[in-house]
Amino acid sequence: MRKKTKHLEKEFRQRGHILSLAPHSARSPREAQHPPRRAKTGSTMRPISHPIQVTSIIHHIDRFYQRQERISIAISKAMRAALKALSYPDIDIRKSYPLKRQIDTAVGKKIGAAYETWDHTVQCGDHEVPVRLFASGNGADDRILLFFHGGGWVTGNIDSYNKICCQMAEATGHLVVSVDYRLAPEHRFPQGLEDCYAVAREVCLDASLFGVSARRITLIGDSAGGNLAAAVSLMARDRGEFLPARQILIYPATWNDHTPASPFRSVTENGTDYLLTSRRICDYMELYRGSAADLQNPYFAPLLAEDFTGLPETLVVTAQYDPLRDEGEEYAARLAEAGGDVVCRRMPDALHGFLALPPQFAQVGRIYEWINAFLREREERI
Repeated sequence: MRKKTKHLEKEFRQRGHILSLAPHSARSPREAQHPPRRAKTGSTMRPISHPIQVTSIIHHIDRFYQRQERISIAISKAMRAALKALSYPDIDIRKSYPLKRQIDTAVGKKIGAAYETWDHTVQCGDHEVPVRLFASGNGADDRILLFFHGGGWVTGNIDSYNKICCQMAEATGHLVVSVDYRLAPEHRFPQGLEDCYAVAREVCLDASLFGVSARRITLIGDSAGGNLAAAVSLMARDRGEFLPARQILIYPATWNDHTPASPFRSVTENGTDYLLTSRRICDYMELYRGSAADLQNPYFAPLLAEDFTGLPETLVVTAQYDPLRDEGEEYAARLAEAGGDVVCRRMPDALHGFLALPPQFAQVGRIYEWINAFLREREERI
């Protein structure tokens, strides 16, 4: 592993792409390019004025996860009541997203010393897209998971997903490359998607970049990141420049309507009482779309695609108590009907976002069993 990372460091320096190859620092690559008070996406943002209040919020989030661990086998009536109370209907993400970005980064930034990270950039038009490479030290160095984070296209970054990516590298034995795509509403559709496409294109077409062939590269994303992974695959097939070998879509958003008029039952069944509400999804999509016409674009809502043939081997994982459950499963069904190699799994007694739970949780262990089985079977064919 050490030999591999030394090779990557040398390669990055020769290409002039590198920002920092030192062990992970407190500042993200995008923060390194802008003044400290500047937001990740380029907008101005006030620093948190009430750190004690934010610390309290983080404490309650941790306490909630601890409670969930004790009842990870089933969601009881008491748990349902607690979840309903926590599913704040009056919080408008359209106004509160700057604070949520800061909280997410504060919760996710710290990582253990057992992991190694390196930062790199990929050119996309007139700007650079930061990416971060995660290596556990115990895995293979010839297989990559190219990861697009969740957060409703509005929140999240490579700092806030540090823990998840470290855990993913450890659990799968793969190098994990996390993409810091531009966020809405400062950068609306399709700008963040084009960032993801640019990184996937470079990683898949240039085998010398990480010393990994395209057949050993898998796209993976959770929630909005699952949407982006599906859209990158569609876009890659349509443009004909490259095609990812595999994609793993974890509780992805694939449809354009999460109002009561949605054709998917999970939107109404799970849309009010399980933390992620259908109203919140609508607000995220309003912030993400650049115009009303985007709602009819298959790169915005992959289920709108007219053709589902010629797409990568796919694993779709949904969560039982997730508003996005049915549309994710419908996307898997469309791929299978078109003759694709598709595996679809529903995680019982799970909420949207369960990938962020600590590794001792049953749902986390199970999803990595599914991911590893999917990867092992298909990578052995290479």
